[in-house]
Amino acid sequence: MTQQFEAIVIGTGQAGPPLAVRLGNAGRKTAIIERKLVGGTCVNNGCIPTKTLIASARTAHLARRGADYGVMLDGPVRVHMPRVKARKDAIVRQSNQGVTDWLKRTPNVTLIHGHARFEGPRTVRVNDDVLEAEQIFINVGGHATVPDMPGLASVPYLTNSTMMDVDFLPEHLLIVGGSYIGLEFAQMYRRFGSRVTVIEMGARLIGREDEHVSAAVQSLLEAEGIAFRLNATCLDVEKDEAGIAANVSCEEEPRRIVGSHVLLAVGRVPNTRDLGLEQAGVKTDARGLITVNDDLSTNVPGIWALRDANGRGPFRHTSYTDYEIVAANLLDKDRRRVTDRIPAYALFIDPPLGRAGMTAREARASGRKALVGTMQMARVGRARERGETQGFMQVLVDAETKRIVGAALLGTEGDEAIHCLLDVMAAGAPYTLLQRTMHIHPTVSELIPTLLGDLKPLI
Repeated sequence: MTQQFEAIVIGTGQAGPPLAVRLGNAGRKTAIIERKLVGGTCVNNGCIPTKTLIASARTAHLARRGADYGVMLDGPVRVHMPRVKARKDAIVRQSNQGVTDWLKRTPNVTLIHGHARFEGPRTVRVNDDVLEAEQIFINVGGHATVPDMPGLASVPYLTNSTMMDVDFLPEHLLIVGGSYIGLEFAQMYRRFGSRVTVIEMGARLIGREDEHVSAAVQSLLEAEGIAFRLNATCLDVEKDEAGIAANVSCEEEPRRIVGSHVLLAVGRVPNTRDLGLEQAGVKTDARGLITVNDDLSTNVPGIWALRDANGRGPFRHTSYTDYEIVAANLLDKDRRRVTDRIPAYALFIDPPLGRAGMTAREARASGRKALVGTMQMARVGRARERGETQGFMQVLVDAETKRIVGAALLGTEGDEAIHCLLDVMAAGAPYTLLQRTMHIHPTVSELIPTLLGDLKPLI
């Protein structure tokens, strides 16, 4: 028996529920399908739980620093991991239930649990049911990459998802991967009390960032006792009497590092391999990413791809704007394009790294004449007052148009202060508009106009 809908949304990650609700409120009979956990990665094992854990880790860190602020604690600071996990689980449940209730109470929206597979360009099978609609929106997320690493099949390992089940303190956590996910977990578990070693095959951390940003991040994490092993070019793992051993190099020392647990943080792949996309004729690239146009439509009329499935941005905020772009074009007749948005993201270590637009390397490669302004966070009153003076602020400006083309804010509240730059960039306004704006004292943002008053040619 075939069930008829006007729209089908596959996946309840960040773009799916608001899109289904918009369609339902517009009077369109809509099915939204979820194979596992409502809310997707962000709600269940991504943004929300990890940032909740980071909050607990930061509290432990500040408690240990209490004497620096004149707050004296009797006895050592102890972290109770079962309570840490219980707090995280409670917040996740609240978010998960909130999304579930929202979908269930929306008119014209039907939430269906099961794995969706295409049987044609308008037909999807879920369990024993066949669903048919003129419009289908693919909103599947991604999962952790498990590399073809020698010895990995013979040892237990963790991923960002299975780390959510951990309610104990690893004695020595080996993290394979020195990028965004790996570094957040590294600082988190170091602050909980684990020994942590980050193993990275590349010559530096977070390779997409400028070299001075990578170096600064490594320096501040090393100051907290996190060890790094870069250039791990011949990586394999094996069981050891003391736990798990990582053989990390054919040449440099140390060549062998032994830990109690291993966390894989080497990237993510989209959940597109078992959707039956070939039955619908939907094109993908070699990585399994669905090819989309500027409005997120695929090569098959009536099928769109959002979130991790399209490779246009692996973040919760890019996912939500995917929804906004699709809804604006379909329902509001408002022409919006993926290429209109400015790349923006954060690395949520403490202090955080807020990023918008180009890196300095990209600005040089673009051939434009660029200006750069840099300020150490030690000059920022808010940072000094909080005793958090690590890091710096850097802003890149096109010398001819006077528009801001990129920024990196590594420091306290950098993930928030970046938005005043991002908003000016989105408005297409010259940097002088921000330079002449009065900001509130004492904040991090108040020093950005000062920084913009001391621009120099980017060499």
